[in-house]
Amino acid sequence: MMDIQRIAAGILAILPVITTAAEAEVPAFSKMSPGSAIRGWTVLKPAPKAADTRYSLATESGTTVLKAEADQAMSGLTYPVRVDIRQYPLLRWRWKIAAPLKTADMTQKAGDDYAARIYVMFDYPLEKLPFGTRAKFRLAETFYGQKIPTAAINYIWDNKHPVGTIQPNTYTDRARMIVLQSGTVQAGLWVTETRDLAADFRAAFGEEAPDVVAVALATDTDNTGESAVAWYGDIEFLPGTKTGARQ
Repeated sequence: MMDIQRIAAGILAILPVITTAAEAEVPAFSKMSPGSAIRGWTVLKPAPKAADTRYSLATESGTTVLKAEADQAMSGLTYPVRVDIRQYPLLRWRWKIAAPLKTADMTQKAGDDYAARIYVMFDYPLEKLPFGTRAKFRLAETFYGQKIPTAAINYIWDNKHPVGTIQPNTYTDRARMIVLQSGTVQAGLWVTETRDLAADFRAAFGEEAPDVVAVALATDTDNTGESAVAWYGDIEFLPGTKTGARQ
């Protein structure tokens, strides 16, 4: 059962029923009111014994954003949405951290924590996976009673690894980590990211990307026992050309 739990934890993968959102829309924090409920997003708890990361709506420069505060904590927010990336090839968001984690290490299970990360989960065909992996996923879905995505990209704000690093998550190679920001240089500043999802999937998995089935975010410190604060702006799937996508 430990392997099953690692698959679920690595992909942040206990999702509600997948639905289809019109125009690939994700609920915008900027359209919500500070201090109100976070509408549309579902809390995920992949590490049951850890404290919950605290998520709240706050104001930054007159705009409502999501604030995340983790103190030896791990939980995330997810929104299920089916997106054809041939029509919506780009993902854009902005984020900010107070500081990177000091002792995190993405190469070790004990260091698998991040001040900020964005997950994109894909509808990769289960039948294309090796028999043993398929069996683990089926057992995991039976155990949790919910669908578990079979491929995920984690865009991370790391503490020390070079920007552009791509590697499997320490818990499962069905989740690939891509370092977008690293260290303290941009800490305390809002950074806007625009990603070409198809190109990133090819770089991470070596094949063409299937539909997106969910997007999620998390600030987590349960493995390192540290504290972290991060802010997230709106997350958008965008149509159009792939020029200008940051690699």
